[in-house]
Amino acid sequence: MAKRCQITGKTVMSGNNVSHANNKTRRRFLPNLQQATMHSEALGRRVSLRLSTSAMRTIEKHGGLDAFLMQARNAELADEARQLKREIKAAQGTAG
Repeated sequence: MAKRCQITGKTVMSGNNVSHANNKTRRRFLPNLQQATMHSEALGRRVSLRLSTSAMRTIEKHGGLDAFLMQARNAELADEARQLKREIKAAQGTAG
């Protein structure tokens, strides 16, 4: 399974461990990914996603999954999030 947030697209970064003697060895910085289930008001169902903890905090800050996706620009979202946003827009279009 890819180490990638399905909302923000945050992924693995690389860098160096630097010792006291200034020796540099390569290392990986992994995103803090968690399996989360979010409720979508527009779709009327729960959506299971693999999110970074920072994405979870941002979603809660904006008032839920639907509100976050509607205000986010498509360029900032990962592919899975863009698909979910299209589904929510379609559901809101038929309901409203």
